[in-house]
Amino acid sequence: MNLIGSGCVIHIPSLFSEMKTLEEKGLPNVEGRVLISERAQICFDLHVVVDGLEEGGREDGAEKGRVIGTTKKGIGPCYSDAIARRGVPMWMLFSGHDENGVGEWERRLRDLEKSYKRLYPGGLGGYSVEEEIARFKSYLERLESLVVSPTPLLSSSTSKGSDYKVLVEGANALMLTRADSILSDIISGTYPFVTSSNTGTAGVFAGLGGLRMKSIERIIGVVKAYTTRVGGGPFPTELADSPEGETLQTIGREFGVTTGRKRRCGWLDLVVVKYSSEVNGYTAINLTKLDILDSFSEIKVATAYSIISHDGTEVEKLPTFPADLGILGGTSRKGKLHVEYKTFKGWKTSTTGCQKWEDLPTEAKSYVEFIEQYVEIPISHIGTGPKREDMIER
Repeated sequence: MNLIGSGCVIHIPSLFSEMKTLEEKGLPNVEGRVLISERAQICFDLHVVVDGLEEGGREDGAEKGRVIGTTKKGIGPCYSDAIARRGVPMWMLFSGHDENGVGEWERRLRDLEKSYKRLYPGGLGGYSVEEEIARFKSYLERLESLVVSPTPLLSSSTSKGSDYKVLVEGANALMLTRADSILSDIISGTYPFVTSSNTGTAGVFAGLGGLRMKSIERIIGVVKAYTTRVGGGPFPTELADSPEGETLQTIGREFGVTTGRKRRCGWLDLVVVKYSSEVNGYTAINLTKLDILDSFSEIKVATAYSIISHDGTEVEKLPTFPADLGILGGTSRKGKLHVEYKTFKGWKTSTTGCQKWEDLPTEAKSYVEFIEQYVEIPISHIGTGPKREDMIER
């Protein structure tokens, strides 16, 4: 059974579309496998429109050059409305109506539309609140069987003596891609170039009430063998406009799942991975896409950050990944960021499909072992290709 947790925002038409796609691809009874927390917030088409307007303003207006790089799927505006206590949680769709037959969710959605119209006097791009309300009324019967109270379900599933295993998956984790994407976390990330929620371990407990903290057996950080980022924001190890970056992007098929945009690629940043591990408390790491590095003669990993003063006379080693974007972007009054690298000899042979540690080239083993030693977390799995079975378990 799959549960969409309380900390999520959900665009219902997209959810239904994805369910249909899965069934068309041969997965039976998709709707019977999905539950939605009654506390999850609804991402309306209104939020999608507003997200586009906000990001468009950054692209063309006074904030040009400060583009966040959102997916324009309404996520930020939806979370903003939730925090401001004017959002619509799932339970509100079924909580009754007033003497005129108007539900609280309808009133709130109309109020949101009026508020956004005042904020964007140029219009909301043809958006019709009455059409959206009519669509949601047609969804109610279908949604009612999916919406549940998650706390009893999670509490019983993780209680002592339960036979259930619970797997919690985070999509963004922390730099908008996997364990290095702690940098997209609203608190721990490269603010304001972040998503709108807690994407690390803390978000698990905030968004899944009933999940017992003491029942957590493992926290596995999924780390690519190189670093990627999608959207705006600092990226110290980025290989922009370089053959190496292009190779990583092409061979790794690095395109954003939601938008199809090319991901920015760079050398593995162990400063970020270490920071992510300290924030999230990883017990193990799953190192993915090792095979993408097969063709490189030389491979680098970032091992430390320093600030070099503008006159070049002083060097300050940074103890962790900094919050100050001025440091990361080179505009700090203290000086410019300097990234220290360790260089490895490439293995120049295919590792695709490798399933045994002993079958990896010596150079690949050295690369993996250095990561493990630096982060001080065991690497339990190594991904060596796109198939499920392309995996080394250690």
